[in-house]
Amino acid sequence: MKPNTQQLNDLTIQVRRDILRMVHAVNSGHPGGSLGCTEFLVTLYQNLMERKEGFDMDGIGEDLFFLSNGHISPVFYSVLARSGYFPVAELATFRLINSRLQGHPTTHDGLPGVRIASGSLGQGLSVAIGAAQAKKLNGDNHIIYTLHGDGELQEGQNWEAIMYASAKKVDNLIATIDLNGKQIDGTTDEVLCMGSIRAKFEAFDWDVLEIEKGNDIEAILAGMTDAKSRTGKGKPVCVLLHTEMGNGVDFMMYSHAWHGKAPNDAQLENALDQNYSEYETDY
Repeated sequence: MKPNTQQLNDLTIQVRRDILRMVHAVNSGHPGGSLGCTEFLVTLYQNLMERKEGFDMDGIGEDLFFLSNGHISPVFYSVLARSGYFPVAELATFRLINSRLQGHPTTHDGLPGVRIASGSLGQGLSVAIGAAQAKKLNGDNHIIYTLHGDGELQEGQNWEAIMYASAKKVDNLIATIDLNGKQIDGTTDEVLCMGSIRAKFEAFDWDVLEIEKGNDIEAILAGMTDAKSRTGKGKPVCVLLHTEMGNGVDFMMYSHAWHGKAPNDAQLENALDQNYSEYETDY
């Protein structure tokens, strides 16, 4: 049985706690974008995706997810662990020497749930398109999901992939853009203004929809259900997910400053107090 909205919200708080504690423990990592995408990834893995028990790289007979902006690994690792892919206790090894949970996800250590290495930005969509076409060749009607940063779209390979997906009618693909308007050096408009991302995807003949409240679980459920209904109709689907970097921690929100900075001891306690849960099961 799929969790209800309250259960998804409770898990979101737990994942936020995981993110904060992981990054703080090693004084390294990317909390801002991780916190901004927490509601989305919790909802995706716990409610939206059709997943099989266990993990295999072939991914036959199930939906697949590819994280392209791999620096938000804290939220990815937490959601994978909380979804049963590997022990939650392993989150305590984040970014340690010989850990499977490095700063950017890799596949060489065989971490369940991780399908590609995504340290270099701009490559995830190309891999996802290959997986989507493989599913078509295999007669597998499941969906490929991807997540990308808006700043990541400044990388050129994305646009080759975006052009290819529509030209080849890769319509079993839903690419979600984390549209928070911020990246490591400032706002996306300041660093390299891209104009209307919606207009660009539409010009490349994608079906585009927007989730204005990208940190609201009910809005995510409604928007992604709409996105799923648009697959199989000849066009790839793009979801523009409007989020707030650092969501859930007041001193991290509305700024790019926490893109890649860890909280100190006092800031950690403050952030955890803002995300208290009576259901907490910290590792």
